[in-house]
Amino acid sequence: MKHIPSIQERSSQPLKLAALRQAHQDWNTTSDVLTRLTRRLATTLSLEEQLAILAEELNEIVPFGTMNYRHRIGYQDFVYATGMGGPHRCEYRLALEGVSYGTLVLQRRHRFTEQELEGIEILLGAAICPIRNACKYAAIEQASLTDSLTGVPNKRALDDALRQAGQLSERHGQPYSLILCDLDHFKSVNDTHGHVVGDHLLQVAATELERSVRTSDSVYRFGGEEFAILLPHTDDLAAREVAERIREAIATIRVDTGEKELQVTTSCGVATCLSGESTQAWVARADAALYQAKRHGRNCTRLFASIS
Repeated sequence: MKHIPSIQERSSQPLKLAALRQAHQDWNTTSDVLTRLTRRLATTLSLEEQLAILAEELNEIVPFGTMNYRHRIGYQDFVYATGMGGPHRCEYRLALEGVSYGTLVLQRRHRFTEQELEGIEILLGAAICPIRNACKYAAIEQASLTDSLTGVPNKRALDDALRQAGQLSERHGQPYSLILCDLDHFKSVNDTHGHVVGDHLLQVAATELERSVRTSDSVYRFGGEEFAILLPHTDDLAAREVAERIREAIATIRVDTGEKELQVTTSCGVATCLSGESTQAWVARADAALYQAKRHGRNCTRLFASIS
């Protein structure tokens, strides 16, 4: 049954609205640190930006030398650090409803007093809910950029990385190279042994690829049985050496199918970003080099520049 406001309720509405406007004004203009902190944290879902805000507000109340924060989000470690350290430290494990949202450490040259530690805990209590929301948002964002089967970044993440690499290469004149590698005769693996074996092979291949490159290099699942490796500060000849190392590593893979041991090889195409080149053109050149490797018998590497 629909509720019809009484005369008394209708007459009180202007007062309630006026109180709401006053509360909103107070919220936006109050200078106390807790309100200011929560108001500022509510403006962003970026964990890095939230930690920068927290560091600034904390330092106003309890001066410190260094603030370090570390948390495992999905497949990656998130680390934030600011300032210069000292021998004295206090450490807090941030948790809410039994779930961990990282570890925060403050350091400075002299000891923290009990009153200062209490102040830090009050501010962290006000910050934990926004930090939780930012961690969850980061996890969702990471999942959207991660291949669910292999755990490596997906094509969407590659597209973003290629755009950034092209800009950095243009700005600083540093070479960036791209390797596309395709597992040879992969369709026959699925046809003969089934998709469970095929999926396992892709997972093993992704692991082997990550072991074969530097920590500064990035491995992506480009699609199907094709992977991409982005190599910063690497020219075409050095990239070819990496591709050969990858090819040799993939050739060592052995998968027990129950009937016989399964082996696999890979073909690689290499292209180095050119000045003023679009990411689409860069990928197309690496793909053309990969096609040439396939045409020349597979289990080999081709540079785009070597295509006649």
